[in-house]
Amino acid sequence: MGEVVKDGREEVIQAWYMDDSEEDQRLPHHKDPKEFLSLDKLAELGVLSWRLDADNYETDEDLKKIRESRGYSYMDFCEVCPEKLPNYEVKVKSFFEEHLHTDEEIRYCVAGSGYFDVRDRNEAWIRVWVKKGGMIVLPAGIYHRFTVDSDNYIKAMRLFVGEPVWTPYNRPHDHLPARKEYIDNFVKVNEGGVIDASA
Repeated sequence: MGEVVKDGREEVIQAWYMDDSEEDQRLPHHKDPKEFLSLDKLAELGVLSWRLDADNYETDEDLKKIRESRGYSYMDFCEVCPEKLPNYEVKVKSFFEEHLHTDEEIRYCVAGSGYFDVRDRNEAWIRVWVKKGGMIVLPAGIYHRFTVDSDNYIKAMRLFVGEPVWTPYNRPHDHLPARKEYIDNFVKVNEGGVIDASA
């Protein structure tokens, strides 16, 4: 009997389909029964993920390699919690507006946890729970939103290629080249149900 190899990323990043409840956005919003998604399935939507050593991010060789290979030259930190973020409740609500960016959104959770919600190919919401040590990359053009979980605390490293761009384009912004490129690369599938990268 072969042993099942556990994906270490799943200890710090989990994904599941969300219910349609209007309850507090900070709750898990699992369907009943729960419907989890593998991180490989998330990757098919362009969402990349890693498990890193959050206690040693200054000297972490894995993080250094990712930054070099993907060109992440700019880095800063963002803390989302009532004590550190002015107008906390208003800001948390604004982060939860569905939007896209024309660049990748790279977030590395070094403390706390939070939810990054993304749309699947059929427009269903997938909730991605990122905890300490989890790093995700949301591709340019994907519709998404963010909220803290019920702990109300996340400290995240933000990474960028070149100068940081913070502009969110609230839905709908389907005319943007980044959105069209995202659809071509990750949404359009051929008859076989496989991503057609040549489309």
